Amino acid sequence: MVEGEIGGELKGLLDKIQIGVNKLYHIATHDQKTGLYNHVFFKDVFVLELDKARRGKRLSLIVVDIDHFKKVNDTYGHLTADKILERVARVLEKEVRKYDIVARFGGEEFFIMLPSASLSVAKRIAERVRRAVFNDSHLKKYKISISLGVAEYRERDNLDRISKRADKALYRAKEGGRNRVCW
Repeated sequence: MVEGEIGGELKGLLDKIQIGVNKLYHIATHDQKTGLYNHVFFKDVFVLELDKARRGKRLSLIVVDIDHFKKVNDTYGHLTADKILERVARVLEKEVRKYDIVARFGGEEFFIMLPSASLSVAKRIAERVRRAVFNDSHLKKYKISISLGVAEYRERDNLDRISKRADKALYRAKEGGRNRVCW
């Protein structure tokens, strides 16, 4: 074998390895059903953003839950429910800012991290997301709506504290009739 051929083979092998590493990274950081980031990745990035918030940057969190999703699943079946999850994921991604992080946290619950966002900015984004899901032509035929809870970083917060406040706000939205944003 000529030296150039060995170098070419080695480069080809390294390229294949890099493709495999990229695939594994994607599998480890993304939800298979929606293609959004998964909760493990979200938690890791949130810790980094918390450090910035502790140094004075704003940080807000939106917790999103699809209203009456069990009924949707029972009525239309798992395949349709999966397509609805995927569509909601696409709408969420489209309606947030390019540097916001949207993740599926499990079931029909999503988290949206809003770096550099005050509570008032987060509330506006949450309302825009809520309207977009409610008015989406693909989701309208299934009468899909979402409830959202919003919280802003407070001194000494960690992911658990801020997510508990956002979760409490989400429950107020559900108790208040669903298809609404609370904080």
